[in-house]
Amino acid sequence: MSDGQTRLNDVRWRALLKIMAAGALVWLWLQLYQTVLLVVVAALMAVTINPAVTYLERHRWPRWLAAVAISGLLLLTMGAFGWLTWASLTNQAALLASRFSETSQQLEGRMPQWLQGVLVPDADRISSATRGYAVRLAQSTVSAITIGFLGFILMIYFLIEGRRTCDWLLAFVPERHRPRAEQTLQESERVIVAYAVGNGITSLFATAFTWVVLWWLHVPAALLLAIMAGLSDFIPVIGFVVSSVPAVLLAVTVSPTTVLLVVLAYVAYNTVESYLLSPWAYGNRLNLSNVAVILAFVVGAELAGVIGALIALPLAALYPTIERLWLRRQLGEDTVREHEALEHATE
Repeated sequence: MSDGQTRLNDVRWRALLKIMAAGALVWLWLQLYQTVLLVVVAALMAVTINPAVTYLERHRWPRWLAAVAISGLLLLTMGAFGWLTWASLTNQAALLASRFSETSQQLEGRMPQWLQGVLVPDADRISSATRGYAVRLAQSTVSAITIGFLGFILMIYFLIEGRRTCDWLLAFVPERHRPRAEQTLQESERVIVAYAVGNGITSLFATAFTWVVLWWLHVPAALLLAIMAGLSDFIPVIGFVVSSVPAVLLAVTVSPTTVLLVVLAYVAYNTVESYLLSPWAYGNRLNLSNVAVILAFVVGAELAGVIGALIALPLAALYPTIERLWLRRQLGEDTVREHEALEHATE
């Protein structure tokens, strides 16, 4: 067999092995994607609060004690918030359901008889659907609590053992590539922290603004709608717009003028957040265009639901770093230089 044929056979075998490896990874993802997602979310949370743990560690706290203290403080804060707002949120949720029921009954009363038969389901179907939804909701709640607890414990272990785990994984990287791999990890931490801090700031502003406006306009369930707006704001560009829908629907029960004012308030805030608040909160460290945000959101949501949409954004923001450190030779110096110039032009 000639040298050319030998090289051709080697190439074929390498290509076949790569295809088999890719297929194995896809199969593994389909089998374990929930577990992988839990690990990824726990790691992202650990990276987010790691600066606080590192701060205590610099002040002579043992690493394990700093990690437990910061994690406990986070859990205590969330618990205190839930305890303080639970009664109000429960009442407002009941009011929200009542108002939506009243609105649907009013719309039903104005429909022609033939249209009611098409669009309005009978009582038996409503009762059956409600029971099924209640069972699924209870199952989902128990599952979410269990997964959340496991993720929280895993986050604490990542905080304590994170550096050692990274060093263990870096040992698999060829020595000539380790400096770039370490730089990639450092850039990843910077982007994730910037994303979490920036999102936290904008979400707090969104919650406060929504509550003040809806309370002033006497829109029902103002606190509940404000919390929904703050949580939805974790998805830039799209989230706050989506959260405006229930607010506008409830404003209908007040007056047409209130509807107009609510729409104007949401549009005004979204504009201010997009062009003033977000650049200030992120400090130009998370340069993503609106198109990139939407595409990352859609891909992440398609692959792993809401959580996938959330973690897709910082991963997308890491692409310039990956391109600069790992793809410069493949893409060409001119392409990388042009991309860097465009990136700095948006700062």
